[in-house]
Amino acid sequence: MFGRSCWSLLVALFLIVPLAVVRGQSDRINPTPEFSLPLPGFAPPPGRDPTTTLPLPVPPVAIGFPPIAQAAGTIFAGTVTAIARRPATGGQAIETVAITFHVDNAIRGATPGETFTILQWMGLWSSGQRYRLGERVLLFLYPPSKLGLTSCVAASLGRFRIDPAGRVLLSTEHLSAFRTDPVLGGRSHVSFSDFALAVKRATEEE
Repeated sequence: MFGRSCWSLLVALFLIVPLAVVRGQSDRINPTPEFSLPLPGFAPPPGRDPTTTLPLPVPPVAIGFPPIAQAAGTIFAGTVTAIARRPATGGQAIETVAITFHVDNAIRGATPGETFTILQWMGLWSSGQRYRLGERVLLFLYPPSKLGLTSCVAASLGRFRIDPAGRVLLSTEHLSAFRTDPVLGGRSHVSFSDFALAVKRATEEE
């Protein structure tokens, strides 16, 4: 009886040990991936939990210049001369900001030399779409809404800085988005006349 019990115990050990070894090897060969950990060499932004999964960057897309030019109701280059905050009132349900420009050059919807004021929703100002007194910009503005509000077409893509020489400056974002344009493509700055030509060509493609 004792010999039979020992034999049964040995058989059980031979069955259990190989399974444990195989299971251990399997765990090492095909571990469960830890997707929450950052990739090697990746440094998360300050204050960010390093185990938080971050979205992969999306490569910029050349959307082309024509959609920007065709969507704009007003296109002009001007200098900011006044900024006034307008609180919500009975006639205007939302808080707004009035930005006044001296129009230096105009392409559509404005006249050179005139004083031109736009009304922008305060939420856009708070989100970063701001202006400074004395700033020189070229803007592509949507046609005013029923409330008289407007904003730059495609946000930052519809806004350009003007340098002291009066040239239109293209940011890295502009260069990426408009890289296929026959006039603007690959140029970090252009004269106003060349820029107006690009708008004319883009509008004709409609």
